[in-house]
Amino acid sequence: MTMPAATTSSCDDARSVYLAACPCRDMLDLLANKWSALALGAMEDGPTRFGRLRTRLQGVSPKVLTQTLRRLEEQGLVHREIYAEVPPRVEYSLTPLGTDACAPLAHLRNWVELNIDRFPGTPG
Repeated sequence: MTMPAATTSSCDDARSVYLAACPCRDMLDLLANKWSALALGAMEDGPTRFGRLRTRLQGVSPKVLTQTLRRLEEQGLVHREIYAEVPPRVEYSLTPLGTDACAPLAHLRNWVELNIDRFPGTPG
């Protein structure tokens, strides 16, 4: 799998991830976060409840998952829907922006799974 070459047509000198003041760095930090990347991938199949996400993302604490989902929602990657039921039901789903982010993250997850044995110090 090859990724298309990055283009700079939408970026100017003020928007280079290599510059300390670039706002792109915050987005890169959010998307490169392990729990963000995994949460977005776990929602690719459609709306998902918190408990299902927590079960699927083995090892994440409820606190960290809540913080991750809030950050993703604040940045417009995830939509949180609250249903007026007893008990209340909450579902999380990808926004169009979140869906767009899933493709490169899926490539990265797949690459890691295919190459994990090549890294020194990883159990094989």
